[in-house]
Amino acid sequence: MDMITLFGLALALAMDAFAVALGCGLTLERLTGRHLFRLGWHFGLFQAMMPIIGWLAGLTVQKWIETYDHWVAFGLLVCVGGKMIHEAFQDEETRESRDDPTRGMSLIMLSVATSIDALAVGLSLAIVGISVWFPALIIGIIAGVMTVIGMLLGRRAGARWGQRVEIAGGLILIGIGLKILWEHTLGM
Repeated sequence: MDMITLFGLALALAMDAFAVALGCGLTLERLTGRHLFRLGWHFGLFQAMMPIIGWLAGLTVQKWIETYDHWVAFGLLVCVGGKMIHEAFQDEETRESRDDPTRGMSLIMLSVATSIDALAVGLSLAIVGISVWFPALIIGIIAGVMTVIGMLLGRRAGARWGQRVEIAGGLILIGIGLKILWEHTLGM
């Protein structure tokens, strides 16, 4: 995987984390370094772990789907990208409580929710025969950085960009899926 594609993939996966971090930045009365570290670290860690888990799962089923691997990767990325775009247009649920989202079960649930897309990406990487270790590292670092940026912007700028970045992330994933399909069907 070339570096441009890898960074595009990492940025696309980080868009959910970025959008959630925007919201978290808005909900906290006072944003501290601890908040930034906790959310950035956990989102980055989960974003790095999920592709590895998906990749390991993909290695076990690879021999059965080699003929259709590019279609599976395309389908997974389009589904995940489409899901991100669909979710961008849904109404946000109002929060009844203003608990600190960077602690406890809220932190774990947000970490899993924002990284589940990376599981499908890891599966896709295994299917097309790409090693996951370096991409997982880059995905995790970019997710952590984008989370911190999202929290800072959320605190300052408001939530108006949340929907746009989620749509952009979905479109990038769909574009990467199309690129994989193009390369495997036309041999480029």
